[in-house]
Amino acid sequence: MIIGIDPHKMSHTANAVDPATNSTAASLRVDASLAGYRDLMRWAKQFPDRRWAVENARGLGRHLAQWLVARGEVVFDVPSTATARVRELSRGSRRKTDVIDAAAAASVAALHGDATVVTSEDHTTVFALLEERRANLAAQRVRIANQLHAVLRDLTPGGAALAITAKSAATLLRSVRPESLAERTRKELAQDLVRELRAADTSLADIEARMTVALDEHGTRLREIDGIGAVTAVRLIGRTGIASRFASEHAFATYAGVAPIEIASGDHTRHRLSRSRDRRLNSAIHLIAVTQVRIATASDAPTSTRRSPKARPATRP
Repeated sequence: MIIGIDPHKMSHTANAVDPATNSTAASLRVDASLAGYRDLMRWAKQFPDRRWAVENARGLGRHLAQWLVARGEVVFDVPSTATARVRELSRGSRRKTDVIDAAAAASVAALHGDATVVTSEDHTTVFALLEERRANLAAQRVRIANQLHAVLRDLTPGGAALAITAKSAATLLRSVRPESLAERTRKELAQDLVRELRAADTSLADIEARMTVALDEHGTRLREIDGIGAVTAVRLIGRTGIASRFASEHAFATYAGVAPIEIASGDHTRHRLSRSRDRRLNSAIHLIAVTQVRIATASDAPTSTRRSPKARPATRP
């Protein structure tokens, strides 16, 4: 018996489907709570040979799916797009209810279509959480820096330099002598933004240190590769998970958006890269490639003209 689950924020709907006949044996609606989970498990015990198919087990259904996996249940993750296709093809309409969605999730798992087995959370989940937190902090810092640039542009001639830091902005503000109420307000707002920028930089440094500790505990050797630091290594592991989930290196290339796509029209054939797929993972691979190209170019240069990355050209007197 396959028990399909249609999860929602406040409730979950279960539908037990016989895979042999694709008919509903029973259905149940429970609250999205631990008490509801226990009611669901007691109800499911009437089917000794059971499997679970949770729609969107990496989203709204994550907590229930992990709760079931921790108790030794076999759980499949069914994407919502797959249940939508099954629902429309089987009924010939777009009619949608929680019971129908749960049955569609069970049907996808029975057909071994787009469903994937849910495993317990491990180090890859930790890396994904750290990577998402850093991405949010980096976006927050960009917003604060843009706001600070806008205020300083109206407060000082020409504004601040493009690569603004909390230290440079604070130094610039110390030289500002506001004469009107508007200028005093702008300076106060700029000082607030400098404090927020300094806090964002501290948070970014802290999350990078936590990434380094997590990588040391995991024992990965990714950082031995040129172009991969702590942040990039965490992104690679967090975005891809376990490598065994990809059938081949070609499947990984497609997932990362680096596999060429053939476009043919008559006798003319060309290739282009995908603009979809996982863009963060694509960005990490691009950064690694660019760094390795620069290192290779530097190593090919004559010894007399080669400079270390920290070396600067001599200035004329």
